[in-house]
Amino acid sequence: MSEMPNRRTVLSTGLALAGSTALASRADAARADAARPGPGSPSRAPSPARAADTYVAPDGPEVLEAEAKRGAGPLRKASLAAAPSSRELGGGLTVPTWTYGDHLPGQAVRVTAGDTLELALTNSLTQSTSLHWHGLSLRNDMDGVPGLTQQAIAPGAASTYRFAVSHPGTYWIHPHSGVQLDRGLYAPLIVDDPREPLSYDKEWVVVLDDWLDGVEGSTPDAVLDELTKGRGSSHDAAGHKAARRRAAAADGDAPSRLLVGASSDLLGGHAGDVAYPHYLVNGRRATDPSVFEASPGDRIRLRVINAGGDTAFRLSLGGHRMTVTHTDGFPVQHTGTDTLLLAMGERYDVLVTAGDGVFPLTALAEGKDASAMAVLRTAPGALPPATARPAELDGELVTADRLVPDESVALAAREPDRTVRMTLTGSMDAYDWAFDGKPYDPAVRQPVRAGERVRLAFTNRTSMWHPIHLHGHTFALAGTALGARKDTAAVLPGRTLTVDLDADNPGLWMLHCHNVYHAEAGMMTVLGYLR
Repeated sequence: MSEMPNRRTVLSTGLALAGSTALASRADAARADAARPGPGSPSRAPSPARAADTYVAPDGPEVLEAEAKRGAGPLRKASLAAAPSSRELGGGLTVPTWTYGDHLPGQAVRVTAGDTLELALTNSLTQSTSLHWHGLSLRNDMDGVPGLTQQAIAPGAASTYRFAVSHPGTYWIHPHSGVQLDRGLYAPLIVDDPREPLSYDKEWVVVLDDWLDGVEGSTPDAVLDELTKGRGSSHDAAGHKAARRRAAAADGDAPSRLLVGASSDLLGGHAGDVAYPHYLVNGRRATDPSVFEASPGDRIRLRVINAGGDTAFRLSLGGHRMTVTHTDGFPVQHTGTDTLLLAMGERYDVLVTAGDGVFPLTALAEGKDASAMAVLRTAPGALPPATARPAELDGELVTADRLVPDESVALAAREPDRTVRMTLTGSMDAYDWAFDGKPYDPAVRQPVRAGERVRLAFTNRTSMWHPIHLHGHTFALAGTALGARKDTAAVLPGRTLTVDLDADNPGLWMLHCHNVYHAEAGMMTVLGYLR
């Protein structure tokens, strides 16, 4: 095991963690503290009556017991405010949007595995909101899904999330309310490993995004209405219909954002539904990019997050090969590559040894004939042009199915106790995306039992690719051997994706396409633990 670096510079210093570290003095106090939600915690959404006696409730005793087993480590406090904001995206372009704390991306929330995180969220928006902790295995009533695990946080209200953080990795936070994710409401969540096995000199947190909010009057709510021909969300759990009507009326002169002709062989055909005017790295356009400074020879850890709403990104660093060390927060056997393909919601950690010069970190909007860019600078020199396309983008591509999990996190071989088969359905014309032809209904659950090995098989009968994300768990990509541990994986048109997971975190867990417009149109369901 390699030693920790003697020096480490973190690009995003993160939120100040207010308050002191607290340790429970006795084991029973620790268990009680772990099971107790924070003050003003989000109220659990009532389960539909027909399922109330069948499934584990989000705040049921099974959930509290699982949380107590995680333990109550040092308490870390933080706060976020979701509010309207004006953000400059580079090159003098300023747009109205919504952000966390007037930052884009929001400042990173940073804790250490084993900590208990307590975060207070204040809602200064005109819509209700929530906070989802993408990729974390946490207590169910803190998962942040209105209408399923909590009541939405109303405008002007505040709520506190509190839970044990058990696994290190690169994660992120965003709302699970309507299409708010496609504004500026997202931030990295970095969970440090107290026994970090990697050795590196600097760290670069890289957040990729597609952007339309506030550009020529566009809003994500109006785009959803355009895509669904006025139907909006299939469930409207957060009560945003009136807001969408206002958005559509106010944005009547906004240009159409329907995307035609986007195609990618890597994605199996149609690449996306939405024509974004801009693509960003760390909140900046390629014409005025963010710049990360290092010294030649520095070993740099990149933590890359795709926070986009409808865009896969192909990522390369000009003049460098990358070594993949993690995907979706979990370590893999180190694997070299020239380029990566990230679906919405996916994360990759890579190591690079910095060369001498000025290098473009280019994120190609796959199939959309556009790109975003940031810059690595280790020497004087002019910035690369915004259109820089490193040769590495056409080099070796290592996809998640080729990665081998690190022994420390590899799922043990075991025959599944239960197989859940789901068919991905819908079309671009009707915009009726769903599982098994049925739009999302929180009362309909895919049943599992605690302790089972569960196999999920997703068959894509649509002409579009779908990044599927499971809350509260990681799964292993299934094949001849169990592969990398992930929480988000793409299902290409005409293909079947099979994954295995251990049902070890009781509750009601959202399972959905992480194209935010597909999800809101109906491609969501619930993995529910039977009592």
